[in-house]
Parts: sequence; C-alpha cells; structure tokens
Amino acid sequence: MIKSMTGFGKSILQLPTKKITIEVKSLNSKNLDLNARIPSQYREKELEMRKTIAKTLERGKVDFGLYVEVTAEENSTKINEDIVKDYIKQLETIYNSGDKLEMMKMAVRMPDALKTERAEVDKKEFEAIKGGLLEALEAIENYRLDEGKALEKDFITRIKNISDLLTKVIEIDPERIEVVRERLHKAVSELKEQVDENRFEQELVYYLEKFDITEEKVRLANHLEYFTTTLNSKDSNGKKLGFITQEIGREINTVGSKSNYAPMQQLVVQMKDELEKIKEQLLNIL
Repeated sequence: MIKSMTGFGKSILQLPTKKITIEVKSLNSKNLDLNARIPSQYREKELEMRKTIAKTLERGKVDFGLYVEVTAEENSTKINEDIVKDYIKQLETIYNSGDKLEMMKMAVRMPDALKTERAEVDKKEFEAIKGGLLEALEAIENYRLDEGKALEKDFITRIKNISDLLTKVIEIDPERIEVVRERLHKAVSELKEQVDENRFEQELVYYLEKFDITEEKVRLANHLEYFTTTLNSKDSNGKKLGFITQEIGREINTVGSKSNYAPMQQLVVQMKDELEKIKEQLLNIL
C-alpha cells in the first residue's frame, strides 16, 4: 500500500455565531513543511493543531487554512471612547469653531481609536474545530490513498516492463558472447600474425569474463522483486522505494557498460526509460 503526498481535504463547521472553514492541502516534499494560516485569536491553539496535522500527514509541503466568517452579531472591535474624546478635545483647542462631526471623523482615524478585545477561545468551539480538522485530515488521507493506488498500478506496469526487458537480455546474452568472440577472432586474423591458439583462448576467456553480466542479471532480478514486495507492504515508504530504484539503476548501468552489443544496449536504453518514469513518480510517494 502506498500513499501519494498530493492531496486536499476540507470541512465546514456551522456554529451558532460563525462559520468556520478548514482546508488542508499537501504536495510532495522531502520532509514536513507546514504553513498555517489562522486568525490571531486561535494562535494559542496553533501548536496543538500543528501536532495533529504532523502526526497524520507525516511528510509533504502542507498548507493549512482556518477561515472564520461571523454570521451573527459578534464584533470584537470596539471604539476606544476615552481616546476618541481626548482627540476631539485636542482638535478643539486647535480649531474651536470647527464642525464636531468632522472632528469625530478625524478622531476615529487616529491611532488607538479602535481597540480589539481578544477573547479566550471557547472550549466547545475549539473541540468543534478539532473535530473539523480531523474530518479534513481524513478527507486528505483518502485522497492520498486514491492517488497512491493509481501510482501503484503504474509502478507495477513499469517494473514488469523492466523484468520483461531483462528476460530478453538473458535470451540474447549467449548470442552477444559469440558475437564478441567472433569479432576478436576476426581482429586477430586480420593482423596476419601467427598466434598460439591455447594462449589466445586463455586470453579470450579472461577478456570475456570482463563482459560477463551474470551477477548483474541476478541482482537486477532480485531488486525488481524487492521493489514489488515493498510496494505491497502495509506501510507507504517512498524513501525506501527510492533507495531500491537507485540499486536497480546501478545494475542496469553496469549491464549497459558491459554489453558491447548494440541489440542489448537498445534493451538497456528501454529499461532506463522505464526506470526514469518510476523515479519521477516516486517523488510524490509518502
């Protein structure tokens, strides 16, 4: 089972005096990068909400938004009467015959004319917010699982393609060795020099051993099987799958460098192409 790091979750709470919308969006990232946008009155609860998000999502570039819309008569901003009256008195000393309405307009624009009363977060309200956050996180987790299933199908197809190409490599390997042998024989014969056949065969065997890919074929097959096993495990482990693809790539590259045979090199290029597509998609896996 694998999960994508891409997802979106949302929940809407309708409280007696306000409507609260909670949104959580995530993209791929090596670590957890959490950005929170919440009203100032809920800042004291930010750490608790961050911990809840981190525990659930684990990794990814996460944007968390808490949006509040007042739906009833609830206004935390009040006029600071004493400050406004003092401003008006000061204005009157400067221009005592001025229009008081205009002075009032000027006074309310002055610094500290308005004050915001910061109320404590209501416990019942915050419990509702926590429930809404869990609901949004459940939605994003389902989204991630659905994305993961789609990616899993693609991985299985790509790994099978590489396995099929490996089978073709194994099939043409004896032919490749024979072609290399004939090429060397021809090169020696063109020198028109007498050679010791026994010594030549010994050198030929030593030379061909450098082109032997038996170990690479076995290791590559094992890595492909291990990738599939890890893919089917209970936990989503994108980093582990990434390490396995590095090993797969190493064996494919070695086969390519040793092949010295055009038909096999063409198969290697196709394997590399499939592996690159796997690597690109692995960036999105949790």
